[in-house]
Amino acid sequence: MSQRALLYVNQRARQGKQQLGEAVSRLETLGLEVLLVSAKSGEQLGEAIERHRSHIDLVIIGGGDGTLNAAVDSLVKHHLPLGILPLGTANDLARTLNLPTSISEACQVIARGKQRSIDLGWVNGKYFFNVASLGLSVKITKRLTKQVKQRWGVFAYAIAATQAIRQTHPFAAQIQIDGRETPVRTVQIAIGNGRYYGGGLAVAADAAIDDQRLDLYSLEIKNWWQMLRILPKMRQGEHTNFPWVRQLHGREITIQTRDRQQINTDGELTAYTPATFRVIPNAISVFVPESP
Repeated sequence: MSQRALLYVNQRARQGKQQLGEAVSRLETLGLEVLLVSAKSGEQLGEAIERHRSHIDLVIIGGGDGTLNAAVDSLVKHHLPLGILPLGTANDLARTLNLPTSISEACQVIARGKQRSIDLGWVNGKYFFNVASLGLSVKITKRLTKQVKQRWGVFAYAIAATQAIRQTHPFAAQIQIDGRETPVRTVQIAIGNGRYYGGGLAVAADAAIDDQRLDLYSLEIKNWWQMLRILPKMRQGEHTNFPWVRQLHGREITIQTRDRQQINTDGELTAYTPATFRVIPNAISVFVPESP
């Protein structure tokens, strides 16, 4: 019996509209029975999964990290495995899982059926795959409009960061991990569940999406020239070697701030401080390539 797959492709994603037809054709050729659904919002996508949950075996999402984030709550609730077609700008979860970038090859990964259990992050009731952050990254997210991402692709992150840096000021925060409190004055705190975020930056050198821990770093810079030294090291996660970058690990992290701060999860603004972050081990299954 063929596998029944609910397929949603975000046609507002950078490559979504162009790749929709190829995705449907390829999946059907590979033997999957495809149910194509449309949605105008993350809430509608969740409702579509809810509505069809008893008639499908898996869910395939075509889009970027924000689109995947919109579906994650429903996937966890109904224990449905996830297939990913990386059609967004950054595709950081796809990068973490070493998924191919071509639609044809990504469809083959799903059809072959190899699954991997991965952890999820959780903050104030919202799941996330990659990284949750506050401070500088929130200002960057606000500048990453659809038009900017469509025009500049992954370079949009660097452009938005350059603009946001000028408007970001340090803020006071209290970090608590495993009962130990650490006061900081920082421009950004990032809490990673996966490895990559922000178009290929690594949250820590040894971060993994199934290590059952959260990786935190805090940028405690006093001068912006320090960012120029940090940025080249962030792709390998080596920024934590600088003395003005604090690195912590834990399974549960609480952050309180003097002023209320917005929180960015997988590129979407979804929560506020005070916040509690947790790792949820083996929370969801995803389709991945066969090991070499």
